[in-house]
Amino acid sequence: MITFLKRILGLGPTTNYKALLQQGAIIIDVRSKGEYNSDHIQNSLNIPVDTLRQNLGKLKDKNQTIITCCASGMRSASAKSILKANGFSEVYNGGGWASLKSKL
Repeated sequence: MITFLKRILGLGPTTNYKALLQQGAIIIDVRSKGEYNSDHIQNSLNIPVDTLRQNLGKLKDKNQTIITCCASGMRSASAKSILKANGFSEVYNGGGWASLKSKL
């Protein structure tokens, strides 16, 4: 319960997304195609969350670090759960894409 509250309040350890990218992480933007086409993080992969389960084959290495993002962080949290449930070991919820972009 304490860990959950710390995470919600942003009191837990911070993730260095820039370092993760430098170490080979990929960014999966789980917004709709239209949202993604309006603007996105360069070199990110667009797989809308509602099609993620059907597109897991596009992600070859279950050990590769993955950062999920969306508009606000809700869909990216769902995407993280889907990926973890399907055996992907290193998955981070990057939250909203604009906020994530500013951290890179």
